[in-house]
Amino acid sequence: MTSTLVVNLSFLSAQPSGISNYALGIAPALASLAPTFLAPSYFEASDRATQIKTRDRLSSDAGRKGHFHRLMWTQFQCPKYLKPASTSLLFSPLPEAPLYSRWRFIVTAHDVIPLHFPRWRSPLYHYFQHYVPRVLHQAAHILCNSETTAADLTRFYGIPPHRMTAIPLGYDAQNFRPLDLPKQPYFLYLGRYDRHKNLGRLVDAFSQVQDHDCELWLVGAEDARYTPQIRALAEEKGVRDRVKIIGYAPYHDLPKLLSQAIGFVFPSLWEGFGLPVLEAMACGAPVITSNVSSLPEVAGEAALLVDPYHTEAIRDAMQQVLDDATLAQQLRHLGLQRASQFSWQKTGRATANLIQAYL
Repeated sequence: MTSTLVVNLSFLSAQPSGISNYALGIAPALASLAPTFLAPSYFEASDRATQIKTRDRLSSDAGRKGHFHRLMWTQFQCPKYLKPASTSLLFSPLPEAPLYSRWRFIVTAHDVIPLHFPRWRSPLYHYFQHYVPRVLHQAAHILCNSETTAADLTRFYGIPPHRMTAIPLGYDAQNFRPLDLPKQPYFLYLGRYDRHKNLGRLVDAFSQVQDHDCELWLVGAEDARYTPQIRALAEEKGVRDRVKIIGYAPYHDLPKLLSQAIGFVFPSLWEGFGLPVLEAMACGAPVITSNVSSLPEVAGEAALLVDPYHTEAIRDAMQQVLDDATLAQQLRHLGLQRASQFSWQKTGRATANLIQAYL
């Protein structure tokens, strides 16, 4: 009896980033399995796939309500689109699926950062503490975006290694590529402003760099919890006029921002993968990133790896990139070589091959 694949993309955002970009990146390869995509109206399935439209804004687009409504939809509405348990397989590119159901499912786990840096009152902490482990223990198999994430699932949830497969992420090579533009005197950070992103130490390190014409640009959607703290710290350190909070930048503007930067700095305290590092290398930006979690898996020897807990280490790396043109050029060259080892096509094929084994 032929199995039917259903792919849950109900979580897709109208302004995709992170997990949405991952799902969109691998979707063309999954289409080769003739699946049914459950997705909002702003997703378009290829001719080889079927699409059933879900409600829009079952995502961060609608804030916490969007996440809550998606979890309820996954539990009570998603099963309606699955055929008899013996013939259906559900794939979810994030760790969500109908709990205690008869259907088989495969999910992707991206990180467990809220367990590394717990905030007890945060709904996200309880999501990872109570909901995610139930999904993972019931899954037929679990995909992970790095060996680091796989190790975390064993550490926090007791998932045996044989039930997991690490498949690295890719990037959009048509969008993220080096542009022939002159370098501008700014370091760039790209990502959220969450506490574990370590922007406080980054701003502190930047304030100690010996080049008063250089700027630090922070690109990413502002966060009412943390952005005011960053502004206040920049004021305190005397660099308020040189720390530019750019806010959200459209997807197609990112290659220009990355290509023109004298360096990309990503001193995160923990990442499940670290996609911005890969995108920065693909644009030819010299990369400085952390020596913890999955970031060495992504950067390899193509970046300056620093201890993110030591402000002086971040400062010294930035100063090196500023002062040593030969080093900066070497990092650009190594980064481009490293990025060429990753692609969404490669990630998608590996994912489709694994899912095929369960159909």
